[in-house]
Amino acid sequence: MSPSDTFIPPEIMAQETKHVVLEWTGDMRFDGSIPNGPGIVIDADNVAGPGPMAMLLLAATACTATDVVLILGKMRAGLEALRVEAAGVRREEEPRRYMSMALVFHVLGNGLDETKVRRAIDLSIEKYCSVMHSLAPDLRITYDLRLE
Repeated sequence: MSPSDTFIPPEIMAQETKHVVLEWTGDMRFDGSIPNGPGIVIDADNVAGPGPMAMLLLAATACTATDVVLILGKMRAGLEALRVEAAGVRREEEPRRYMSMALVFHVLGNGLDETKVRRAIDLSIEKYCSVMHSLAPDLRITYDLRLE
């Protein structure tokens, strides 16, 4: 049977599937990329690039920031700049997963309404951020907002 003859249920074919490639380059460094796309260096020693846990924190931060930009855009909130700082607290014992994440959203815009910005952040964290929702369900996420 050739690969094209393999039956893939329609419900699986309809689901979005992400693909990445990771190649070890020596020491604790890896080149990661999407097929035929841009790449990044992942360094478990956090020297040549962020390590895997920092990358996970960056992924969660980028996910929620993307949601916030999209939501505020739909609200016509006048967003001009967004910077998010994040800190993740890990367990002492293995697996050393994140137990909590604290985010600080620095938001700049002409006449931004704090209620709208908080609503956008809450929607992201509680409903839309796929990365955060892919992590352990007991992950505690807190945030602070600084309108600048």
